[in-house]
Amino acid sequence: MDIQVLLQRLNEQHPNAVCELDYGTPYQLLVAVILSAQCTDRRVNMVTPALFAWGDNPKDMAEKSEEELIPYIRSCGFYRNKAKSIIASARSIMARFGGEVPRTVEELVTLEGVGRKTANVVYSVAFGGDAIPVDTHVFRLAHRLGLSQAKTPDGVEKDLNARFEREEWSRLHHLLIHHGRYVCNARNPRCNECSLADICPSKEK
Repeated sequence: MDIQVLLQRLNEQHPNAVCELDYGTPYQLLVAVILSAQCTDRRVNMVTPALFAWGDNPKDMAEKSEEELIPYIRSCGFYRNKAKSIIASARSIMARFGGEVPRTVEELVTLEGVGRKTANVVYSVAFGGDAIPVDTHVFRLAHRLGLSQAKTPDGVEKDLNARFEREEWSRLHHLLIHHGRYVCNARNPRCNECSLADICPSKEK
């Protein structure tokens, strides 16, 4: 597949592809991304106004308990694990980074409860870094489009990093998420609406 054709067509189909999580600070984005695991951005955006009114910075959150946090995030699913991650990461930020969200992926992944995908999103979206966070949409489309056959998100990230120029990474991430969310759905891909249909190796014949 011609990489430049893929990028051009996705850009034309999704000109406004950006992060759809609502946030005001890098820390708010970190929390929102943690909440978004196996949950829609729309649901997270319904939860975060009340949550951030209650605690929107590492210092405040580090002083909370998981049990206090759970009522604010229960509707996002997996709320116990997410509460543990949010509280633990806030305490890590306070203890090791002076209350400031670290600005590199290498430092972000050392926060308790923060994996590589979350770190890549914060690095890319909040700090303008070059990264391809691999969520379920990116993982699925990378395989469907023949861009990677890797079995893990880390493997897919490495394959995509090798295929695309660094300055294209973050934009590609948003394009693939939007395409996966609104066109190339997991169960019923809308091939008739897809700008890549004629070059996609997975299109139903």
